[in-house]
Amino acid sequence: MNFRLALFSGAAFALSASAVAQDANIDGRVGKLEKEMRAVQRQVFPAGAGKFVEPDIQSPTGTKPATASTTSATADLLVRVDALEAQLAILTGQVEQQGNNMRGVEARLKILETQQATPQPATPASILPAAASVPAAIAVKPKPVVAATKPVATAAKPSASRVAAVAAIERPATGDAFEDGYNYGYRLWEAKFFPESQVTLEETISKYPKHKRASFARNLLGRAWLDDKKPATAVKIFYDNYKADPRGERAPDSLFFLGSALTDLGKTAEACEAYGELAKAYPDVASGRLAERVTAGKTRAKCK
Repeated sequence: MNFRLALFSGAAFALSASAVAQDANIDGRVGKLEKEMRAVQRQVFPAGAGKFVEPDIQSPTGTKPATASTTSATADLLVRVDALEAQLAILTGQVEQQGNNMRGVEARLKILETQQATPQPATPASILPAAASVPAAIAVKPKPVVAATKPVATAAKPSASRVAAVAAIERPATGDAFEDGYNYGYRLWEAKFFPESQVTLEETISKYPKHKRASFARNLLGRAWLDDKKPATAVKIFYDNYKADPRGERAPDSLFFLGSALTDLGKTAEACEAYGELAKAYPDVASGRLAERVTAGKTRAKCK
């Protein structure tokens, strides 16, 4: 019986960190069971010649004959051990479920990456083909910056009034190059100077691709292209932000705007898939901070 209790105690300590609080409760119960077992053993095998050793736990009605007490304590112990087995089984199931959920998320990400790398038919039912089929867009690398900014460079020369308006936007100078670039890009975007915002944000991302707030900059860059009525380019940027940094603070936002950009392109089925991925990967955000936007986006895409 002691071997069986030790086995249960070892199993409890082998559970994952997600069940630590419940492990502590079970461990306490196992310790109590072991204490009761020692009391039973002393009743059955009293120390010394005919000497009775007082048990640690006494019956509230007084001492009973050895045979009756042993039978009662053993039966009660077996019932409690059975209950312990059931609790351990539940905890084990919870740990396995968590593992399955994580494997599911990883599998979805691998599928999306594979779809991005593989050309698809003209009318696929997935998010990535839409992004893969759009014209070459900005990537977070120096070379694509040149390609992405060509439309701005070859566009008609801005009017003097526009140049003056852009110059009136204050450029931050705090000494933090990333934050200054991001905030200036934000101010340009907010003032609806989208091409200028795109150039500023792209330069900032290219210089500091690993910055802790790079997720913010890439998401805003996608919005600058989306608001500039260029959803095909925005699709690529939003998806890349989600794929490159799924734990980034603006990864959920990029999935939402990915759905919005796909809807603008007429890819409503893919847009609904993006909203579905958002709900699966970030359920708290999808049902909280972005809940109203997601509902409106799904309505616009006519998601079922």
